[in-house]
Amino acid sequence: MKLSSFFYFTGFAFKTILLRKKSPILGTVIITDKCNLHCRHCSVNNIIAVIHPYEQVKKEMQQLYDMGIRILFFCGGETFLWKDGKRTLRDLVVEAKKMGFLIVNVVTNGTFPIDLPEADLILLSLDGDKEHHNIIRGDTYDTIMKNIACATADNICFYMAINQINKNCIRDVCLTARDTKNVRAVSFNFHTPYPDTKDLALSREEKTESCKTIKKMMKEGAPVFNLKSAFPYLINNTFPTPCHQCVVIENGKLSVCGRCIDVPHLCEQCGYFFVAEYTLLFRGNIKIIFELLRTYLKYI
Repeated sequence: MKLSSFFYFTGFAFKTILLRKKSPILGTVIITDKCNLHCRHCSVNNIIAVIHPYEQVKKEMQQLYDMGIRILFFCGGETFLWKDGKRTLRDLVVEAKKMGFLIVNVVTNGTFPIDLPEADLILLSLDGDKEHHNIIRGDTYDTIMKNIACATADNICFYMAINQINKNCIRDVCLTARDTKNVRAVSFNFHTPYPDTKDLALSREEKTESCKTIKKMMKEGAPVFNLKSAFPYLINNTFPTPCHQCVVIENGKLSVCGRCIDVPHLCEQCGYFFVAEYTLLFRGNIKIIFELLRTYLKYI
């Protein structure tokens, strides 16, 4: 992370904590909900299967920037499916950097070639060892690992949603992150149970065991991009929601925190680690503040 960006984010955090402001700093643009996969745990793919045009996406990026957002995510669907004429996902990342966003990240399922060195992080979904990942996402594991090996930059971070299928694969993914070229870290979430995927949700006891495994792997030196100080809040769902410092825009609709905010009672079952981490950070949790500084400076 550039020193100027570090000072900017530090200043934002102090103003937010001391003045109890609710201004956003992290924004996500959904550039398409079209996806080439039909994953067992996903409730948001191929609903309209539309790829939003460049000018619309650029307008939404500008809207987020004008709100004060400086961390930008591009999400789908599958982001590498995005095209508008000759423009590709790379053009969006480059435009975001030109616009002034300090950190620009991309979320992908990893089934397309990964040639995007301009992104700060590419959050790539890996949901277990080969057997369990393929149960969730179809026969894609080998393709993903080949694409990672051929990636043009070391800016990949695994992104794993822990659920009933893969809850025993945390160690495998940590070791794969540690030992795989071009991968910096792994970031975990618990499965957030949309109405059609409730059967994949973890119990409190299963979340506890998962966090124990993650902490053990962190102690052994695995590159985990999460904050263990937030684990008790995630296990018990006692962190404040929604996260007002995060927003999502999709086809002109702006939502606080995420798309799931519109689903009744889903916030109280939220499994997104970053939501817990950010809400606790901006409430002034001292442990979270210092742990976040160490983690972000290490991996971004």
